Amino acid sequence: MGWKGTVRTLGAMHRASVREAERREREIQKRNKELQKLEALEQAAYEVEEYENYIETILSVHKKHTDLIDWNAIAQSTKPSQPTQKYQNEEQFKVGFFSKLLGKEEQQREQAKLKDEQIYQKEMDGWKEKCSEWEYEHHLANKLLSGDLEVKLEIIKELNPFSDIQELGSSLKFEISESHILEATLNLHGQDVIPMEKKALLQSGKLSVKKMPKGEFYEMYQDYVCSCMLRVGNELLAILPDELVLVHAIDNMLNSKTGHMEEQCILSIAVSRQTIESLNMDLIDPSDSFENFVYNMKFKKTKGFEVVEPLLASSFNN
Repeated sequence: MGWKGTVRTLGAMHRASVREAERREREIQKRNKELQKLEALEQAAYEVEEYENYIETILSVHKKHTDLIDWNAIAQSTKPSQPTQKYQNEEQFKVGFFSKLLGKEEQQREQAKLKDEQIYQKEMDGWKEKCSEWEYEHHLANKLLSGDLEVKLEIIKELNPFSDIQELGSSLKFEISESHILEATLNLHGQDVIPMEKKALLQSGKLSVKKMPKGEFYEMYQDYVCSCMLRVGNELLAILPDELVLVHAIDNMLNSKTGHMEEQCILSIAVSRQTIESLNMDLIDPSDSFENFVYNMKFKKTKGFEVVEPLLASSFNN
């Protein structure tokens, strides 16, 4: 083959190589687009799942609760029994042939005694710790059942069963009225808790983000407020021997007299033990369940909450 033929052959090989490289580049770009699309769909699915989980969380606050504390049983309980010293290892001690032969009988007997003593000391330490806990709880229960009001606030502070509500953007304060009825005030931040947008997946798997309709926003906010208030009432009655507590919700509302946003009461409820224990908290609709209680609430689907007067503890003296 002449030099011209060689050049033509090399040129054809080069062009073929370029075409192959371009083909591979097109395949890589196509694959990258597919991966990006897949990642976008996965991201969309994740965002919707996260959104739905958040909605479920803020609307199911009432489903959680602390186990009931039986203060009467604690007050009537007796001091833990002191353990008795046992000599199990010493009694089971048997001298082996070689121990006798080597003169180690007394040494091994002492080791058995020492082991019994160590077990006894461990049991005594555990007993002392249980006694300390019993004395504290027994003293607390008796003070609580005798009507010590300060103990109620101490128990609420120590047990603090409302941490997750506070994480959702709400805060609580407690006081005891002159009628000796415990009142809880829940400070809400509705605009910060309820999302302003809805997220959903289209049939294509892409993410759809739309502005939350006002009516849906207000209904969701109502359920959130009611859910939180049921939780507060239920928790207080679980950790205290009271038969009734008052729970008030406040939020920033427009004061038509001043034209300014001010913290005002939007909902007030008297939660009785008898009523709360009769409800299936896993299946109720938080807002609908308020029909079982005495409460003050003005709510419109198109406007949301309106300002109301909090229930007075003096109305529940009997």
